Amino acid sequence: MKYDPIDPRLFTENRARLAARLKPDAFAVFHSADIPWLCADGYLRLFQNSDLFYLTGVDQEETMLILNPGAADPAEREILFVRKTSEEIAIWEGHKLTLEEAAAVSGIATVRWNDAFEPAIRRLAPKARRVYLNYNEHARSISTAVTPDDRFRRRFQELYPGVRCERLAPLMHELRMVKSEPEIALIRRACGITRDGFLRTLGMIRPGVMEYEVEAELMHEFCRQGSRGFAYEPIVASGANSCVLHYLSNDRPCADGDLLLMDVAAEYGNYKSDLTRTVPVNGRFTPRQRAVYDAVHRVFRACVDDLIRPGVKIREEYQKTVAQLVEQELVGLGLLEAEAVREERKDEEKKEEKRLYRKWFMHGVSHSLGIDVHDVAPPGAEFVENMVVTVEPGVYLRDEGFGVRLENDIVVRASGNIDLMEDIPIAAEEIEALMTHAARASCP
Repeated sequence: MKYDPIDPRLFTENRARLAARLKPDAFAVFHSADIPWLCADGYLRLFQNSDLFYLTGVDQEETMLILNPGAADPAEREILFVRKTSEEIAIWEGHKLTLEEAAAVSGIATVRWNDAFEPAIRRLAPKARRVYLNYNEHARSISTAVTPDDRFRRRFQELYPGVRCERLAPLMHELRMVKSEPEIALIRRACGITRDGFLRTLGMIRPGVMEYEVEAELMHEFCRQGSRGFAYEPIVASGANSCVLHYLSNDRPCADGDLLLMDVAAEYGNYKSDLTRTVPVNGRFTPRQRAVYDAVHRVFRACVDDLIRPGVKIREEYQKTVAQLVEQELVGLGLLEAEAVREERKDEEKKEEKRLYRKWFMHGVSHSLGIDVHDVAPPGAEFVENMVVTVEPGVYLRDEGFGVRLENDIVVRASGNIDLMEDIPIAAEEIEALMTHAARASCP
Protein backbone atom coordinates (compact mmCIF):
# COMPACT_ATOMS: atom_id res chain seq x y z
CA MET A 1 0.00 0.00 0.00
CA LYS A 2 1.18 3.51 -0.73
CA TYR A 3 -0.21 5.20 2.35
CA ASP A 4 1.26 5.10 5.86
CA PRO A 5 -0.18 2.48 8.25
CA ILE A 6 -3.42 3.59 9.90
CA ASP A 7 -3.76 3.18 13.65
CA PRO A 8 -5.97 0.06 14.08
CA ARG A 9 -7.79 1.74 16.96
CA LEU A 10 -9.80 3.58 14.30
CA PHE A 11 -11.26 0.32 13.03
CA THR A 12 -11.62 -1.20 16.52
CA GLU A 13 -13.71 1.79 17.62
CA ASN A 14 -15.78 1.68 14.43
CA ARG A 15 -16.65 -1.98 15.06
CA ALA A 16 -17.53 -1.24 18.69
CA ARG A 17 -19.96 1.48 17.65
CA LEU A 18 -21.65 -0.86 15.18
CA ALA A 19 -21.77 -3.77 17.62
CA ALA A 20 -23.58 -1.57 20.12
CA ARG A 21 -26.36 -1.00 17.57
CA LEU A 22 -26.98 -4.64 16.67
CA LYS A 23 -30.00 -6.36 18.17
CA PRO A 24 -29.51 -9.29 20.59
CA ASP A 25 -28.98 -12.79 19.19
CA ALA A 26 -27.74 -11.38 15.89
CA PHE A 27 -24.55 -11.36 13.87
CA ALA A 28 -23.45 -9.24 10.90
CA VAL A 29 -21.52 -10.17 7.77
CA PHE A 30 -19.40 -8.03 5.43
CA HIS A 31 -17.49 -8.89 2.26
CA SER A 32 -14.72 -7.16 0.36
CA ALA A 33 -15.32 -5.94 -3.17
CA ASP A 34 -14.64 -7.94 -6.30
CA ILE A 35 -11.62 -7.09 -8.40
CA PRO A 36 -13.08 -5.19 -11.40
CA TRP A 37 -12.73 -7.11 -14.66
CA LEU A 38 -12.37 -5.41 -18.03
CA CYS A 39 -12.45 -7.98 -20.83
CA ALA A 40 -10.57 -11.14 -21.82
CA ASP A 41 -8.17 -11.65 -18.87
CA GLY A 42 -7.71 -7.97 -18.06
CA TYR A 43 -8.63 -6.50 -14.71
CA LEU A 44 -8.16 -3.36 -12.62
CA ARG A 45 -6.77 -2.93 -9.13
CA LEU A 46 -9.09 -3.51 -6.21
CA PHE A 47 -11.38 -0.71 -5.07
CA GLN A 48 -12.26 -1.93 -1.59
CA ASN A 49 -15.79 -2.14 -0.26
CA SER A 50 -16.11 1.03 1.82
CA ASP A 51 -17.96 -0.60 4.73
CA LEU A 52 -15.43 -3.41 5.06
CA PHE A 53 -12.53 -0.96 5.01
CA TYR A 54 -14.28 1.26 7.58
CA LEU A 55 -14.51 -1.71 9.95
CA THR A 56 -11.19 -3.50 9.30
CA GLY A 57 -8.71 -1.34 7.37
CA VAL A 58 -8.00 -4.35 5.15
CA ASP A 59 -7.31 -3.36 1.55
CA GLN A 60 -7.30 -6.84 0.01
CA GLU A 61 -9.71 -8.95 -2.06
CA GLU A 62 -11.57 -12.05 -0.79
CA THR A 63 -11.85 -10.74 2.75
CA MET A 64 -14.83 -11.33 5.03
CA LEU A 65 -15.83 -10.08 8.47
CA ILE A 66 -18.27 -11.59 10.97
CA LEU A 67 -19.36 -9.51 13.96
CA ASN A 68 -21.15 -11.53 16.63
CA PRO A 69 -21.12 -9.35 19.76
CA GLY A 70 -23.35 -11.74 21.73
CA ALA A 71 -21.01 -14.71 21.44
CA ALA A 72 -20.13 -16.32 24.77
CA ASP A 73 -16.53 -16.78 23.68
CA PRO A 74 -14.83 -13.36 23.30
CA ALA A 75 -12.65 -14.80 20.52
CA GLU A 76 -15.79 -15.43 18.44
CA ARG A 77 -17.19 -11.89 18.66
CA GLU A 78 -15.04 -10.57 15.82
CA ILE A 79 -13.69 -12.90 13.16
CA LEU A 80 -11.76 -11.74 10.12
CA PHE A 81 -11.19 -14.03 7.14
CA VAL A 82 -8.45 -13.32 4.60
CA ARG A 83 -7.24 -14.99 1.43
CA LYS A 84 -4.80 -17.84 1.99
CA THR A 85 -1.65 -17.11 0.07
CA SER A 86 0.85 -19.42 -1.63
CA GLU A 87 4.18 -19.28 -3.38
CA GLU A 88 2.41 -19.13 -6.75
CA ILE A 89 0.22 -16.20 -5.65
CA ALA A 90 3.30 -14.42 -4.33
CA ILE A 91 5.04 -14.86 -7.69
CA TRP A 92 2.15 -13.62 -9.82
CA GLU A 93 0.42 -11.09 -7.55
CA GLY A 94 2.87 -10.24 -4.80
CA HIS A 95 2.60 -10.30 -1.05
CA LYS A 96 -0.74 -10.98 0.65
CA LEU A 97 -1.53 -10.43 4.31
CA THR A 98 -0.52 -13.13 6.74
CA LEU A 99 -2.89 -13.89 9.61
CA GLU A 100 -0.64 -11.92 11.94
CA GLU A 101 -0.46 -8.94 9.59
CA ALA A 102 -4.24 -8.90 9.14
CA ALA A 103 -4.65 -8.88 12.91
CA ALA A 104 -2.22 -5.97 13.23
CA VAL A 105 -3.95 -3.92 10.51
CA SER A 106 -7.48 -4.50 11.80
CA GLY A 107 -7.06 -4.87 15.55
CA ILE A 108 -9.02 -8.14 15.34
CA ALA A 109 -7.53 -10.95 17.43
CA THR A 110 -9.25 -13.84 15.63
CA VAL A 111 -8.12 -14.04 12.00
CA ARG A 112 -8.57 -17.14 9.84
CA TRP A 113 -8.06 -18.12 6.23
CA ASN A 114 -11.20 -17.55 4.19
CA ASP A 115 -11.85 -21.26 3.62
CA ALA A 116 -13.05 -21.26 7.23
CA PHE A 117 -15.78 -18.72 6.47
CA GLU A 118 -18.54 -21.07 5.24
CA PRO A 119 -18.10 -23.49 8.17
CA ALA A 120 -18.37 -20.51 10.52
CA ILE A 121 -21.65 -19.45 8.91
CA ARG A 122 -23.03 -23.00 9.12
CA ARG A 123 -22.17 -23.01 12.81
CA LEU A 124 -23.64 -19.56 13.60
CA ALA A 125 -26.80 -19.42 11.49
CA PRO A 126 -28.85 -22.17 13.19
CA LYS A 127 -28.33 -20.48 16.58
CA ALA A 128 -29.17 -16.92 15.48
CA ARG A 129 -32.52 -15.20 15.41
CA ARG A 130 -31.25 -12.42 13.13
CA VAL A 131 -28.48 -11.73 10.68
CA TYR A 132 -27.46 -8.28 9.46
CA LEU A 133 -26.65 -8.29 5.74
CA ASN A 134 -25.11 -5.57 3.65
CA TYR A 135 -26.44 -3.87 0.52
CA ASN A 136 -25.63 -0.65 -1.33
CA GLU A 137 -28.55 1.63 -0.43
CA HIS A 138 -26.98 4.92 -1.49
CA ALA A 139 -29.85 7.11 -2.69
CA ARG A 140 -28.08 7.96 -5.97
CA SER A 141 -26.72 4.52 -6.82
CA ILE A 142 -27.78 3.12 -10.19
CA SER A 143 -25.25 0.29 -10.19
CA THR A 144 -26.30 -3.04 -11.69
CA ALA A 145 -23.16 -4.85 -10.49
CA VAL A 146 -23.65 -7.97 -8.35
CA THR A 147 -21.26 -7.78 -5.42
CA PRO A 148 -19.97 -10.46 -3.02
CA ASP A 149 -22.34 -9.03 -0.40
CA ASP A 150 -25.21 -9.47 -2.88
CA ARG A 151 -24.27 -13.06 -3.71
CA PHE A 152 -23.91 -13.98 -0.05
CA ARG A 153 -27.22 -12.32 0.90
CA ARG A 154 -29.17 -14.28 -1.71
CA ARG A 155 -27.50 -17.57 -0.81
CA PHE A 156 -28.01 -17.06 2.92
CA GLN A 157 -31.70 -16.28 2.49
CA GLU A 158 -32.17 -19.49 0.50
CA LEU A 159 -30.28 -21.68 2.97
CA TYR A 160 -31.63 -20.16 6.20
CA PRO A 161 -35.17 -18.84 5.56
CA GLY A 162 -35.97 -18.99 9.28
CA VAL A 163 -33.31 -16.44 10.22
CA ARG A 164 -34.64 -12.91 10.12
CA CYS A 165 -32.58 -10.63 7.87
CA GLU A 166 -31.90 -7.07 8.99
CA ARG A 167 -30.48 -4.17 6.96
CA LEU A 168 -26.97 -3.00 7.72
CA ALA A 169 -27.09 0.06 5.46
CA PRO A 170 -29.11 2.35 7.78
CA LEU A 171 -26.71 1.63 10.64
CA MET A 172 -23.61 2.11 8.51
CA HIS A 173 -24.94 5.35 7.03
CA GLU A 174 -25.56 6.76 10.50
CA LEU A 175 -22.10 5.74 11.72
CA ARG A 176 -20.07 6.75 8.69
CA MET A 177 -21.73 10.17 8.43
CA VAL A 178 -19.94 11.34 11.60
CA LYS A 179 -16.16 11.40 11.23
CA SER A 180 -13.69 10.65 14.00
CA GLU A 181 -10.51 12.65 14.42
CA PRO A 182 -8.35 9.98 12.69
CA GLU A 183 -10.72 10.04 9.71
CA ILE A 184 -10.60 13.83 9.55
CA ALA A 185 -6.81 13.62 9.64
CA LEU A 186 -6.81 11.27 6.63
CA ILE A 187 -9.14 13.57 4.70
CA ARG A 188 -6.95 16.53 5.65
CA ARG A 189 -3.92 14.67 4.28
CA ALA A 190 -5.77 14.07 1.00
CA CYS A 191 -6.65 17.79 0.91
CA GLY A 192 -3.00 18.72 1.39
CA ILE A 193 -1.94 16.55 -1.53
CA THR A 194 -4.70 18.12 -3.60
CA ARG A 195 -3.44 21.59 -2.67
CA ASP A 196 0.05 20.79 -3.87
CA GLY A 197 -1.28 19.38 -7.13
CA PHE A 198 -3.38 22.48 -7.77
CA LEU A 199 -0.51 24.86 -7.05
CA ARG A 200 1.74 22.82 -9.33
CA THR A 201 -0.68 23.23 -12.25
CA LEU A 202 -0.76 27.03 -11.95
CA GLY A 203 2.81 27.09 -13.22
CA MET A 204 1.95 25.42 -16.52
CA ILE A 205 -1.56 26.62 -17.40
CA ARG A 206 -1.40 28.93 -20.41
CA PRO A 207 -3.02 29.23 -23.86
CA GLY A 208 -2.33 26.13 -25.95
CA VAL A 209 -1.95 23.68 -23.07
CA MET A 210 -4.11 20.60 -23.50
CA GLU A 211 -6.62 19.67 -20.83
CA TYR A 212 -4.99 16.25 -20.51
CA GLU A 213 -1.62 17.87 -19.84
CA VAL A 214 -3.14 19.55 -16.80
CA GLU A 215 -4.59 16.19 -15.75
CA ALA A 216 -1.15 14.59 -16.06
CA GLU A 217 0.47 17.32 -13.97
CA LEU A 218 -2.03 16.69 -11.19
CA MET A 219 -1.57 12.92 -11.31
CA HIS A 220 2.20 13.38 -11.12
CA GLU A 221 1.95 15.30 -7.87
CA PHE A 222 -0.72 13.08 -6.34
CA CYS A 223 1.19 9.85 -6.92
CA ARG A 224 4.47 11.45 -5.87
CA GLN A 225 2.99 12.01 -2.40
CA GLY A 226 1.68 8.50 -1.80
CA SER A 227 -1.84 8.87 -3.14
CA ARG A 228 -3.15 6.16 -5.44
CA GLY A 229 -4.28 9.02 -7.64
CA PHE A 230 -7.56 10.78 -8.29
CA ALA A 231 -10.36 10.44 -5.76
CA TYR A 232 -12.77 10.34 -8.73
CA GLU A 233 -12.55 10.74 -12.49
CA PRO A 234 -10.93 14.17 -13.05
CA ILE A 235 -12.83 16.99 -14.73
CA VAL A 236 -10.46 19.37 -16.55
CA ALA A 237 -12.81 21.51 -18.60
CA SER A 238 -11.87 24.65 -20.56
CA GLY A 239 -14.14 27.13 -22.32
CA ALA A 240 -17.63 25.80 -23.02
CA ASN A 241 -16.63 22.43 -21.55
CA SER A 242 -16.81 24.07 -18.12
CA CYS A 243 -20.60 24.05 -18.50
CA VAL A 244 -20.68 20.24 -18.75
CA LEU A 245 -21.08 19.13 -15.15
CA HIS A 246 -19.47 15.70 -15.55
CA TYR A 247 -17.12 16.45 -18.43
CA LEU A 248 -14.53 13.66 -18.63
CA SER A 249 -12.96 13.87 -22.10
CA ASN A 250 -10.17 16.27 -21.05
CA ASP A 251 -8.97 16.38 -24.67
CA ARG A 252 -9.30 20.01 -25.79
CA PRO A 253 -6.71 22.81 -25.94
CA CYS A 254 -7.06 25.64 -23.44
CA ALA A 255 -7.57 28.83 -25.42
CA ASP A 256 -6.65 32.43 -24.66
CA GLY A 257 -9.60 34.07 -22.90
CA ASP A 258 -11.04 30.76 -21.68
CA LEU A 259 -11.74 29.78 -18.11
CA LEU A 260 -10.45 26.37 -17.01
CA LEU A 261 -12.62 24.51 -14.49
CA MET A 262 -10.75 21.78 -12.61
CA ASP A 263 -12.85 19.44 -10.45
CA VAL A 264 -9.99 17.22 -9.32
CA ALA A 265 -8.78 15.87 -5.98
CA ALA A 266 -6.60 13.21 -4.40
CA GLU A 267 -7.41 10.29 -2.14
CA TYR A 268 -5.24 9.10 0.70
CA GLY A 269 -5.61 5.87 2.65
CA ASN A 270 -8.96 5.29 0.90
CA TYR A 271 -10.30 8.61 2.19
CA LYS A 272 -11.24 11.20 -0.40
CA SER A 273 -10.97 14.93 -0.90
CA ASP A 274 -13.00 16.97 -3.41
CA LEU A 275 -11.83 20.28 -4.90
CA THR A 276 -13.01 22.56 -7.67
CA ARG A 277 -11.25 25.70 -8.88
CA THR A 278 -11.90 27.81 -11.94
CA VAL A 279 -8.97 29.83 -13.30
CA PRO A 280 -8.35 32.08 -16.32
CA VAL A 281 -6.16 30.33 -18.89
CA ASN A 282 -4.21 33.53 -19.65
CA GLY A 283 -3.99 34.54 -16.00
CA ARG A 284 -6.57 37.34 -16.03
CA PHE A 285 -10.35 37.24 -15.72
CA THR A 286 -12.40 39.33 -18.12
CA PRO A 287 -14.79 41.75 -16.36
CA ARG A 288 -17.74 39.42 -17.08
CA GLN A 289 -15.87 36.34 -15.90
CA ARG A 290 -14.79 38.16 -12.75
CA ALA A 291 -18.35 39.26 -12.00
CA VAL A 292 -19.62 35.67 -12.24
CA TYR A 293 -16.65 34.35 -10.27
CA ASP A 294 -17.19 36.83 -7.45
CA ALA A 295 -20.90 35.99 -7.35
CA VAL A 296 -20.14 32.29 -6.92
CA HIS A 297 -17.48 33.10 -4.32
CA ARG A 298 -19.97 35.13 -2.27
CA VAL A 299 -22.39 32.19 -2.21
CA PHE A 300 -19.51 29.88 -1.24
CA ARG A 301 -18.51 32.12 1.68
CA ALA A 302 -22.08 32.38 2.93
CA CYS A 303 -22.37 28.58 2.99
CA VAL A 304 -19.11 28.07 4.88
CA ASP A 305 -19.43 30.98 7.29
CA ASP A 306 -23.16 31.14 8.02
CA LEU A 307 -25.44 28.47 6.57
CA ILE A 308 -23.83 25.15 7.47
CA ARG A 309 -24.55 24.41 11.12
CA PRO A 310 -25.46 21.26 13.08
CA GLY A 311 -29.21 20.67 13.05
CA VAL A 312 -29.89 22.35 9.69
CA LYS A 313 -31.75 20.02 7.31
CA ILE A 314 -29.65 19.74 4.19
CA ARG A 315 -32.34 19.52 1.54
CA GLU A 316 -35.33 21.20 3.14
CA GLU A 317 -33.51 24.21 4.64
CA TYR A 318 -29.93 24.60 3.45
CA GLN A 319 -30.43 23.90 -0.25
CA LYS A 320 -33.41 26.26 -0.43
CA THR A 321 -31.56 29.08 1.32
CA VAL A 322 -28.61 28.68 -1.05
CA ALA A 323 -31.02 28.76 -3.99
CA GLN A 324 -32.31 32.14 -2.81
CA LEU A 325 -28.75 33.47 -2.59
CA VAL A 326 -28.04 32.23 -6.11
CA GLU A 327 -31.22 33.92 -7.35
CA GLN A 328 -30.05 37.24 -5.91
CA GLU A 329 -26.67 36.85 -7.61
CA LEU A 330 -28.30 35.93 -10.93
CA VAL A 331 -30.42 39.07 -10.70
CA GLY A 332 -27.25 41.10 -10.12
CA LEU A 333 -25.64 39.46 -13.15
CA GLY A 334 -28.60 40.42 -15.34
CA LEU A 335 -29.66 36.81 -15.88
CA LEU A 336 -32.89 36.90 -13.88
CA GLU A 337 -35.46 39.60 -13.23
CA ALA A 338 -36.22 40.33 -9.58
CA GLU A 339 -39.96 40.51 -10.19
CA ALA A 340 -39.99 37.11 -11.90
CA VAL A 341 -38.22 35.60 -8.90
CA ARG A 342 -40.68 37.15 -6.45
CA GLU A 343 -43.66 35.88 -8.41
CA GLU A 344 -42.22 32.40 -8.71
CA ARG A 345 -41.54 32.15 -4.98
CA LYS A 346 -45.25 32.67 -4.30
CA ASP A 347 -45.85 29.26 -5.86
CA GLU A 348 -44.74 27.08 -2.96
CA GLU A 349 -45.85 23.92 -4.75
CA LYS A 350 -43.49 24.37 -7.67
CA LYS A 351 -40.72 21.79 -7.62
CA GLU A 352 -37.28 23.21 -6.92
CA GLU A 353 -35.75 21.62 -10.02
CA LYS A 354 -38.29 23.50 -12.18
CA ARG A 355 -37.50 26.97 -10.86
CA LEU A 356 -35.95 29.67 -13.03
CA TYR A 357 -32.53 29.71 -11.39
CA ARG A 358 -31.98 26.06 -12.33
CA LYS A 359 -31.07 27.10 -15.87
CA TRP A 360 -27.77 28.45 -14.50
CA PHE A 361 -27.32 26.38 -11.31
CA MET A 362 -28.67 22.86 -11.64
CA HIS A 363 -26.89 20.73 -9.03
CA GLY A 364 -26.71 20.35 -5.26
CA VAL A 365 -24.48 22.48 -3.06
CA SER A 366 -23.09 19.98 -0.56
CA HIS A 367 -22.65 16.27 -0.08
CA SER A 368 -21.10 14.09 2.59
CA LEU A 369 -17.44 13.15 2.05
CA GLY A 370 -15.32 10.33 3.43
CA ILE A 371 -14.30 6.91 2.17
CA ASP A 372 -16.66 7.60 -0.72
CA VAL A 373 -16.66 10.91 -2.57
CA HIS A 374 -20.44 11.02 -2.29
CA ASP A 375 -20.34 9.45 1.15
CA VAL A 376 -23.35 7.82 2.76
CA ALA A 377 -25.87 9.67 4.91
CA PRO A 378 -29.40 8.81 6.10
CA PRO A 379 -32.35 10.00 3.99
CA GLY A 380 -33.46 13.49 4.94
CA ALA A 381 -30.18 14.06 6.78
CA GLU A 382 -29.28 17.23 8.59
CA PHE A 383 -25.80 18.57 9.25
CA VAL A 384 -24.28 17.03 12.37
CA GLU A 385 -21.16 17.73 14.41
CA ASN A 386 -18.01 16.31 12.75
CA MET A 387 -19.72 15.57 9.47
CA VAL A 388 -17.42 16.35 6.54
CA VAL A 389 -19.17 17.95 3.59
CA THR A 390 -18.32 19.72 0.37
CA VAL A 391 -19.44 23.23 -0.52
CA GLU A 392 -19.69 23.64 -4.29
CA PRO A 393 -21.88 26.42 -5.72
CA GLY A 394 -21.63 27.22 -9.40
CA VAL A 395 -23.06 29.35 -12.20
CA TYR A 396 -22.99 28.06 -15.78
CA LEU A 397 -23.52 30.42 -18.71
CA ARG A 398 -23.83 28.09 -21.69
CA ASP A 399 -24.87 30.93 -23.96
CA GLU A 400 -21.66 32.78 -23.06
CA GLY A 401 -19.41 29.72 -23.21
CA PHE A 402 -18.14 29.47 -19.64
CA GLY A 403 -19.03 28.25 -16.19
CA VAL A 404 -17.64 28.83 -12.70
CA ARG A 405 -17.66 26.34 -9.84
CA LEU A 406 -15.79 26.60 -6.54
CA GLU A 407 -15.51 23.79 -3.98
CA ASN A 408 -13.86 23.12 -0.63
CA ASP A 409 -14.25 20.42 2.04
CA ILE A 410 -15.65 21.42 5.44
CA VAL A 411 -15.82 19.83 8.89
CA VAL A 412 -19.14 20.81 10.45
CA ARG A 413 -18.72 22.29 13.94
CA ALA A 414 -21.14 24.18 16.15
CA SER A 415 -18.23 26.34 17.29
CA GLY A 416 -17.37 27.27 13.71
CA ASN A 417 -16.79 25.13 10.65
CA ILE A 418 -13.27 23.99 9.77
CA ASP A 419 -12.31 24.50 6.14
CA LEU A 420 -9.87 21.69 5.31
CA MET A 421 -8.87 23.56 2.15
CA GLU A 422 -8.51 27.05 3.55
CA ASP A 423 -4.86 27.08 2.44
CA ILE A 424 -5.80 26.53 -1.22
CA PRO A 425 -6.20 29.93 -2.93
CA ILE A 426 -9.76 30.70 -3.95
CA ALA A 427 -10.33 34.49 -4.16
CA ALA A 428 -10.05 35.83 -7.72
CA GLU A 429 -7.23 38.23 -6.88
CA GLU A 430 -5.24 35.39 -5.27
CA ILE A 431 -5.62 33.24 -8.36
CA GLU A 432 -4.53 36.05 -10.69
CA ALA A 433 -1.54 36.95 -8.52
CA LEU A 434 -0.36 33.34 -8.34
CA MET A 435 -0.74 32.80 -12.07
CA THR A 436 1.14 36.03 -12.83
CA HIS A 437 3.96 35.00 -10.49
CA ALA A 438 4.09 31.50 -11.99
CA ALA A 439 4.22 32.89 -15.53
CA ARG A 440 7.10 35.19 -14.67
CA ALA A 441 8.98 32.38 -12.91
CA SER A 442 8.67 30.17 -15.98
CA CYS A 443 10.09 32.80 -18.35
CA PRO A 444 13.77 32.24 -19.36
